[in-house]
This record gives sequence, C-alpha cells and structure tokens, in this order.
Amino acid sequence: MHLDDIDDATAARVFRRLVLHLRHRSDAENIDLMGLAGFCRNCLGDWAAEASDGAIDKDRGREAVYGMPYGEWKAQHQGAATPEQLARMAESLKRNPPA
Repeated sequence: MHLDDIDDATAARVFRRLVLHLRHRSDAENIDLMGLAGFCRNCLGDWAAEASDGAIDKDRGREAVYGMPYGEWKAQHQGAATPEQLARMAESLKRNPPA
C-alpha cells in the first residue's frame, strides 16, 4: 500500500489523533522531537497553514495543534534548550528533505 492510497478522511483522523497525542504528551518537548525526528508541533501547525492555501495563517495553525496560543503553551510547558539539544536538532535538520 502506498501513502496516496489512504483516503483524505482517514488521513485527517490520523492527523487529529497525532495532535491529540502530542497535546497529552507535553513532556515530549519540541526540541527533543526536532532532535529525533526533525519536526515538532510548530512544524505541524505550519504545515497545516501551508496546506490551507492561505485559509489559515501559521499562528492559527499552531494554535490548532497546541489547543491554545503557542506563547501560552510555551510558557506552561517548554523549558530552555540545552546546548546538547540544540546540537542534536541542528544535526537532525540536516537530514530533512528540501522543502
């Protein structure tokens, strides 16, 4: 089966489940997600905004992912990144495909 064989309704349910999982797992910090997978909650919100063809902006896309304004989530859940986390993220981002 190929990714394109998954219908849009199923893909939308998967996306929503992923977002709800990330909302529940606020202990999984964005910097660690970036270091391991090269994407984070901000990326998901930005990708949602890009996919909307201008219907929503990045702030609203991120708010949809976080369930609140990004600044509010950041103040409640995000600590300062360590130099090691930043280095791991930088290396991980080098492996991402071109945008």
